[in-house]
Amino acid sequence: MKVIYGGTFDPVHHGHLRLAVELRELLAVPQLSLVPCHIPPHRASPGAGSEDRLGLLRLAVAGEPGLVVDDRELSRGGASYSAETLRQLRALIGPDEPLVMVMGTDAFAGFDRWRDWQSIPELAHVLVVARPGEGLNPDGIPAGLLRTRGCRSVNELRSAPCGLFLYQHLPLLDISATAIRDRIREGRSPRYLLPDSVWQEIRQRGLYECPVHDDR
Repeated sequence: MKVIYGGTFDPVHHGHLRLAVELRELLAVPQLSLVPCHIPPHRASPGAGSEDRLGLLRLAVAGEPGLVVDDRELSRGGASYSAETLRQLRALIGPDEPLVMVMGTDAFAGFDRWRDWQSIPELAHVLVVARPGEGLNPDGIPAGLLRTRGCRSVNELRSAPCGLFLYQHLPLLDISATAIRDRIREGRSPRYLLPDSVWQEIRQRGLYECPVHDDR
C-alpha cells in the first residue's frame, strides 16, 4: 500500500509530523510519503517559497525512516493538482497496488471543487482525517461520497487499489502553521511547536520575516 499526505507545510510543524506517524502506524505501512505542494490552486500563496518549504520538510523528517519526502509536485512545476500527482503515482506503482491519499475535513469539504476531482477515486482511496470544529455539509457531494463509497476499516482499503473513502478520528496536536507564521512575524518564538532544526533554519534564512541570525 502506498500512502501520501500532501500539504503546503508552511512551515512543517509537530502537528503534521505526529499525524504522519499516526497514519503510518494505523495503515501499517513501512513508509508514508509527505508531498509538499508547489503552487496551491485553492488557497493563498504560501508564506515561504516551495524550495524553502521542501528544505524545511526534509530537515524535519531526517532520521525518521518511516517518513519520506516526495518532491514530484515541485519537479512538475505549475499549479499542484492532486489528480495529476495521483496519475503519476499510479503509473509508477501499477494498477493493482492500493494507493491512499490523506486529507483533513477542511480540505475535503471543498473536494468537489477540485480540478478533475471525479477522477481521484478512480486512482486512489481517500482517507479523511477528522479535524475539531470542521464539519461537512450533510447535503454536499463530499458527505455523499462518504455515505455511498465509504468504508469502515483499513483492511477494506487493502482489498482494492482505489475507490473507497475512509473517515478516521486520530489524535491531533492543536498546532497551526498560520499561528506559527504570525508568531515569527511578531518576533515571538515558535520553539517546541516545530522541530528545532526547522526553527534554526528559519532563523538562518530569515523566512517568514524572521530577522536573520536571530538567536532566540
